[in-house]
Amino acid sequence: MAITLKTKIKVLIVDDSAIVRKVLSRQLNQHRGIEVIGTAPDPYVARDKIVALEPDVLTLDVEMPRMDGITFLRKLMKSHPMPVIVLSSLTPKGGKTAMEALAAGAVEVMSKPGPAYSVGDACNALAEKIKTASRIRINKRATVQHQSNTP
Repeated sequence: MAITLKTKIKVLIVDDSAIVRKVLSRQLNQHRGIEVIGTAPDPYVARDKIVALEPDVLTLDVEMPRMDGITFLRKLMKSHPMPVIVLSSLTPKGGKTAMEALAAGAVEVMSKPGPAYSVGDACNALAEKIKTASRIRINKRATVQHQSNTP
């Protein structure tokens, strides 16, 4: 009988807000099977941490200094494909930013907690999405731009 050791899902949080990074880290680390291994305030720091820490899942904000999240997502999918959950105040379900994020390679798009949605509830939902995303295998071929079969 083989005993398998379950490892935690390693998460990197990329958001320019220090408060958001702190709250998400604290909340997600309370969930069984999830470990926030690092945070980054912008895509350039995130790139270095992805290489150094090898996270299983990335949460990514859209509006950030130096490079927006969608541009970073496109670059990431070409060089280091991985499951990414876009978490932003600019992403209403079915909105333009949400569609761009999914087209760029995000496995999920989720709104940040707002007045109508508690932080605890949002983090519980995010934790479930992280667990699901961690089971998705992304390769470079899958991230090539979609081509239409219609003339």
